[in-house]
Amino acid sequence: MRVEVLTGAALDAALDAVAGLRIAVFRDWPYLYDGDPAYERRYLQTYRDSRDAVLVGAFDGDRLVGAATGTPMEDHADDFSAPLAGTGLPLDRIFYCAESVLLPAYRGRGIGHAFFDLREAHARALGRSHSAFCAVQRPDDHPLRPAGHRPLDGFWTGRGYRRGDGAGARFRWKDIDQPAETDHALQVWMRPL
Repeated sequence: MRVEVLTGAALDAALDAVAGLRIAVFRDWPYLYDGDPAYERRYLQTYRDSRDAVLVGAFDGDRLVGAATGTPMEDHADDFSAPLAGTGLPLDRIFYCAESVLLPAYRGRGIGHAFFDLREAHARALGRSHSAFCAVQRPDDHPLRPAGHRPLDGFWTGRGYRRGDGAGARFRWKDIDQPAETDHALQVWMRPL
C-alpha cells in the first residue's frame, strides 16, 4: 500500500479511476448515490481546471483503491462555495477538501488520516488558513440506514474540524432507491490549519 499526492498530469491521469471509485463507494450509506459516468466526468473537470488542485491516491500496487480530492474554494462549484461565503472568511483563505473515497477492504488502516494530512499540507503550502468539507446529512430514521452505522463525526472532531454554525449546502443527485434526482442536505465542517 502507498498513499501519494498527485497534481497536474498525474492527477488528470487518475481521474477516470476516481470516477469509478466515487460511483462504487458513494452507493453506500449515507450518500446512496446512483452514479453516472457522464456526470462524474463533468464534476471532476474542476480538478483538471484548477491549477492548485490535489488528489491524494491510495494504491494497492498500481490499482487506485482510494482517493481524496481538494481545491482552493474559489475553484470549486458555487453549490459548495456559497454556504462558505457566509462564514465571514474570504473564500481565498479556504481550501475545500471534497471527496474521500476508499474501498471497504482498505478501511481502518490510517488511510483516512493520510488523506486529510496530505490535503491539509497542500493547503498550507498554498497559504490557506482554513480547511473545509461538506458531509451528507440523513435523518436517523432513514429507511436505508444500516443497522449499527457509526457516523464519522468523531473522526472529524478528533482532527479539529467543527460544524459550521448554520453553514450548509443543498445538492441534487439520484439516490439508489429513487427514480429521479432529489435534494440533499450537506453540513459544512471547517478547521483552521
